[in-house]
Amino acid sequence: MKRRTLYTLLPLLLLFLSLPLSGQKQKPKNQSWYDDKFFHFGFSLGFNTMDFNITPNQAFFASNHIRPELTTLNPGINIQIVTNLKPAKYFDLRFLPGVSFGQRVISYYDLTKPVSSPDYLFGEQRLESSFLEFPLLLKLKGDRLNNIRPYVIGGFNFRYDLAGKKEFDSEKPVYIRLVRPDLYYEAGAGFDFYLTYFKLSIEVKMSRGFSDVLVKESVTNYEQYYNAIERMTSQIWILAFHFE
Repeated sequence: MKRRTLYTLLPLLLLFLSLPLSGQKQKPKNQSWYDDKFFHFGFSLGFNTMDFNITPNQAFFASNHIRPELTTLNPGINIQIVTNLKPAKYFDLRFLPGVSFGQRVISYYDLTKPVSSPDYLFGEQRLESSFLEFPLLLKLKGDRLNNIRPYVIGGFNFRYDLAGKKEFDSEKPVYIRLVRPDLYYEAGAGFDFYLTYFKLSIEVKMSRGFSDVLVKESVTNYEQYYNAIERMTSQIWILAFHFE
């Protein structure tokens, strides 16, 4: 009885194990005339989290014991136009001008106070950014498997922060300012999905600025917010959806 059951289950087991392998077989490919063109357009929508890499001022900390940290990541959005140039089979040159919006909150902690004390949080600075951005990227594509193609991408992005203030705003409790222009290097990876009428690309990317974005100026009676920071560079994580 056991042998008969084994003979019955064995073909079913082999059929079950063959199902994942069948997914690797060649399937009908969706037409990709848009991908084969030397030059084509599209648009992109995405989400970002903006961050700072903060280097505390050790001399100020030694005497005041106030440490700045960015502890909360807030979501933002990206909107871009995709301009794609295809000079070779596995390489694309991409220019994606657009805008992005986000904010960052720097918390200042007084380490002379216990963590449970309400005075442990010395203060906060909420910094909003509205970037004009001009990324120029090189896309290295792998071989297409059915209707999916993996790729990696990298390049540079010039951003200009429209929300950066020329002067301090006395109506808002913001006592540090950000430099408006900055150059970023970017690197990421993603997948192209070839659908019936268009191509959808899902991409994850890291963007990191080269420059110190802290304006070297403080506000009278609020110098602690500026003096606590020696250097501050910008970093952005992006999840993008490209439609081409």
